[in-house]
Amino acid sequence: MNGHLELKNLRKVFRTDDTEVVAIDDISLDVAKGELVSLIGPSGCGKTTVLRMVAGLQEPTSGKIVLQGREVQGPGSDRGMVFQEFALFPWRSVRRNVEFGLEIAGVPKEERRKKVERYLDVVGLERFADARIHELSGGMKQRVGIARAMVNNPDVLLMDEPFGALDAQTRNIMQGELLKILAKTSKTILFVTHSVDEALYLSDRIIMLSKRPGRIKTIIEVPWPRPRDRAAPEFAALRKQILSELEKENVMDD
Repeated sequence: MNGHLELKNLRKVFRTDDTEVVAIDDISLDVAKGELVSLIGPSGCGKTTVLRMVAGLQEPTSGKIVLQGREVQGPGSDRGMVFQEFALFPWRSVRRNVEFGLEIAGVPKEERRKKVERYLDVVGLERFADARIHELSGGMKQRVGIARAMVNNPDVLLMDEPFGALDAQTRNIMQGELLKILAKTSKTILFVTHSVDEALYLSDRIIMLSKRPGRIKTIIEVPWPRPRDRAAPEFAALRKQILSELEKENVMDD
């Protein structure tokens, strides 16, 4: 393995006084620079646990995570996280939400302004820089979250069901927006989703995890260039195949 992001024999055990739950067992994965890789699988299979370990928010019980040749030890600005529930500060404007991490890092005001303007432009929110969070739609809020995660120019973007709270139409729009962002920035993205359709539409590869303890069951290479036609027969055929595999893990995905 010598990828941009390397997961090596990851295992995660959650322990309480009288129980031990193996959430993740022996996951190894190599993600190339500029690749969008999705994790799918049954609820409780450890998709978010993997993401949180890469983010440095949880520590592996064993194994290690290597990013750009350096082992991950706790959170860092080389990783940006986007959450499903937006996690924005309602008392701050769009601009001040995006600059929050830069502010904490002590980045000078003028440099902050330039970086924030750049990433608001990337996500198409430059005209809403001074808006308050309550004035935004769900899709716009998630664009703020993406801009905030990207403003530090992280090596990898970690997205935990980022469009899961949106209605179907807005979700499809945001998937298209993410692909535009990917085309502009060539970011490496690790993406968790429950939607097979979303994974097929966005990903270079799809990693299917087994039911707990989560292990890599199947790796699906998505063979088509972007943008993709969801109505194409080959799209529907691969979607059906993946859903069939998921059903064997006692889960029905959309």
